[in-house]
Amino acid sequence: MTELSGAHADEPHRQGLAQRLNGLRAGVLGANDGIVSTAAVVVGVAGATSEVGPVLVAGLAALVGGAVSMALGEYVSVSSQRDSERALIQKERRELAEDPDAEFAELVGLYEAQGLTRDTATRVATELTASDALKAHLSIELNIDADDVVSPWTAALASAVAFTIGALLPLAMILLAPVEVRVPLTFAAVLVALAITGYVAAWIGGARRGRSILRTVIGGALALGATYLVGSLFGVAAG
Repeated sequence: MTELSGAHADEPHRQGLAQRLNGLRAGVLGANDGIVSTAAVVVGVAGATSEVGPVLVAGLAALVGGAVSMALGEYVSVSSQRDSERALIQKERRELAEDPDAEFAELVGLYEAQGLTRDTATRVATELTASDALKAHLSIELNIDADDVVSPWTAALASAVAFTIGALLPLAMILLAPVEVRVPLTFAAVLVALAITGYVAAWIGGARRGRSILRTVIGGALALGATYLVGSLFGVAAG
């Protein structure tokens, strides 16, 4: 893998960036969903009964079903994105073959629109076209790298694995903690984990960490609180 000369170490100028960000994004979303959805299920059931069996069954069902659902969702979504990118690449390749002069003039115009003078834009377009015309057009026109098209399998696997790891935390807490404190301990562990996923999500997207953490933690707390209330009400009614 070739590093760009003069590139800063903390800036994403390396090839394969789309693949890495795609996997990271799917992983963080999968972990977040695994934590929240599984915790909501087990806390809700724990609110209705103090028995371990129903909590275990509900938690395992939520883990397996959620992991499969997340993987399928990511695969379908990213497959659609990949197909669109490939179609655009083919279209650009065809246009370059059919009318290279018009495509060159378009490239010059695009660089002029970026603020370059006509002479500089022409010189840049000439050098880039000589090096790799398709890559030059895809980069400035569509922000696509033909060698870095996202993989649906990467996204699906990252999402499923991350969901499973995320789901294991609340499931383990609710099963291993003493009955009298298992709900508050699960609440605490889940909120800490959500703070971490919120931070990582903000780091990946370059967003503000505090806002992302707060949003994720509040959302998780509301989900857990709502399902525990529903479980408690049903538990009282059944009793």
